[in-house]
Amino acid sequence: MNALSPWAISASAELAGDIPAVFEHTAGQFHFKVTATSDSIWIQTELPGGGHVAFRAAYSPGSDLEITKINNNKQQEVDLDLSSAIGSQKVRITVDETQQSPVLRYTNSLTPVKDMLISGWPKDILFNGKNNNPEQTAGKIHAGQFGIRTGFMYLTQTRPKSATLLYLQNLTALSDYCEQTETSLGDTVAGEWPELGFSLPASKKPLKADKAVILNDAFIAFDQEIPNDEPAVMRLYLDLLARIYLLLPLPATKYQQWPDILKKGLKDLISSPGCWSQVNGHHYFNAYVCDYKTPPEIMVQLAVLLPLLDYVEWSGEDMEVMKVIKNGLSSFYNKEIGSIVRWLPAAEHELEGEEEQKLPMVMDSWYLHHPLLNLSRLALKGDKTARQLFLDSLEFTIKVAHHFKYKWPVFYKMDTLEVIKAETAPGKGGEKDVAGIYAHVMLQAWELTKEKRYLNEAEKAAKTLSGFGFDVFYQANNTAFSSGALLRLYKITNNKLYLDLSYMCLAAIFRNAQLWDCNYGYGKYFQTFFSVFPLNDAPYTAVYEEQEVFCAFHDYLKHAEDIDLLPSARLLMAEYIRCLIARAAYYYPTMLPKEMLEEQPKVGELDPNLWIALEDLHDGWEKSGAVGQEVYGAGNAFGILPRHYIRVAAKDLLVYLDYPTKLISGRKDKSLSFKILGDGRLNCEMRIGKTTGDKLPHVLVRAKGVKNPIEGKLTDNGQLKYILSGDQQISISWD
Repeated sequence: MNALSPWAISASAELAGDIPAVFEHTAGQFHFKVTATSDSIWIQTELPGGGHVAFRAAYSPGSDLEITKINNNKQQEVDLDLSSAIGSQKVRITVDETQQSPVLRYTNSLTPVKDMLISGWPKDILFNGKNNNPEQTAGKIHAGQFGIRTGFMYLTQTRPKSATLLYLQNLTALSDYCEQTETSLGDTVAGEWPELGFSLPASKKPLKADKAVILNDAFIAFDQEIPNDEPAVMRLYLDLLARIYLLLPLPATKYQQWPDILKKGLKDLISSPGCWSQVNGHHYFNAYVCDYKTPPEIMVQLAVLLPLLDYVEWSGEDMEVMKVIKNGLSSFYNKEIGSIVRWLPAAEHELEGEEEQKLPMVMDSWYLHHPLLNLSRLALKGDKTARQLFLDSLEFTIKVAHHFKYKWPVFYKMDTLEVIKAETAPGKGGEKDVAGIYAHVMLQAWELTKEKRYLNEAEKAAKTLSGFGFDVFYQANNTAFSSGALLRLYKITNNKLYLDLSYMCLAAIFRNAQLWDCNYGYGKYFQTFFSVFPLNDAPYTAVYEEQEVFCAFHDYLKHAEDIDLLPSARLLMAEYIRCLIARAAYYYPTMLPKEMLEEQPKVGELDPNLWIALEDLHDGWEKSGAVGQEVYGAGNAFGILPRHYIRVAAKDLLVYLDYPTKLISGRKDKSLSFKILGDGRLNCEMRIGKTTGDKLPHVLVRAKGVKNPIEGKLTDNGQLKYILSGDQQISISWD
């Protein structure tokens, strides 16, 4: 039992008294009673099995908080007006029962009577025993907020065994508080049992008098289940997160002109000298703009090449730059090692060791597997050079996996397998999700060669992921690739273990997401809602990892079409994709005001006029682009366009959807039919436009099972805009 704060001690003493309820509501096994103490409004909640938890819906220092008005005209909702020395407050408390598990929401706003500094504020969750003794309770916190990720806590009360809760603070609503007080919402949802939840960050500048500001907007999803193993913990997390997501006030998304963005980005990628280096007559992409100190890396070349290939297959264009990249790939093969290597052998002597991995022959564990994954994709498309490089590197890759017993360190020497850095942090282990991306590589090898030993390797590696839980996440894109590989293993073997592990990877990704918009400071200039962070301790989101998570989710949803996929997983992946398409344009410095860009990046140079994406977007009070301008993140637009724009060449039409789709049929001159993936409870946007300046033909849009055609609205730029739903089959015909 952890020591209690003065707030918790005084609250438990007051709550032990017989306090009359101002509002009560029962939802299944959960009973909610709203009461007022001298300084707070509480929602005292009875849980199954004798559990009790109280949520502080409003607070005022001192002992003069009074309810001046109660409005409970709705059975599941109550509004309270409050008065105290610091000002007037409003509270709205709602219990949603539209799904199987109830969700409690309370929103609190304050209008200060004077300019006011906040020096400290209590947390809003207190688990208390039957007689309001917190000492009589115990529980397990499965996961919670880190940095500026989603403000959440996922926990189970274990003494008494009562229920599992997902608490989520809608941090978007608190942006005005942060803007006024110059504070950040990072690490604001925290605590130790039994005193948990959100507390306001101490202000640097005062709240303005007579101006209403939201201080709390909390959602709590409840479930009677006490998950007793890892698969149950992960599934319930996904389900409760989706449950709350359906109730969140989702920010509006803005349509981005991705065809135009792609053209600008392609021009700068090819023509900007800062994107290229030359070694022994071959041209190679730099990792960052004007980063001439670091030798070329094979991961960088392939991370640009594969999205370019996606675009070429979609557009039918021929790109000379792809030949330039391919011509240099064989130079990364080391015959003595028997594998591709990270650094270009002809230039690795230039490494200066300013970082522990920047030394000859040092391999970052995931760096070996990521290029192999991309080589295998090229090989499966018939590329002979890629096939040879891939197959020639497999024996070394398997040798490393066996040496480390499928538990890879962070850095090791390729020639000796000496460990350079074993753990990401003391006691945290190495790169846990590498076993998943290794399994993906082995599945690709099995698909390419039909040799069963590769499938056996994939299974051996996959099984080592059990027990990692949320900590399986090392790097977002690799965890996403792992989830897809595990799904494929499940479909091949029908072993449910792999499906459970796939959900574990998905849960770990969404635990590292940012389900709020940072609308304070520089955050006002770009969207952050539903971002994913590249590493589990990264302070910023990154374009390359997000782009690959986006592509991996597309692939996952298509592989999952013929299985009974967890609806919450389908919903969250489709929504991440929808939000990224609107957000990703803000990684380009050309879309941002120059004053928010870092002038001296860590690597290379930053050109604010170049359509090459920044690696990093930060909290609203920090400048972005501190790491550099990421050439290997150039696949951003090339990944989006082929997946979200359907070309109808015969009619010069582009059909855009912000949800993932699966093409069913297309008659070049008359019609188009496709299935919208995702969840039918949420909407998506479709646009139909011309690639030329001609007038749109008459278009007829129908949804399967719906009698009347769907009407579109003409936009200012001449497109027809439609609002559709997930999980619909749509047909489009035209004159």
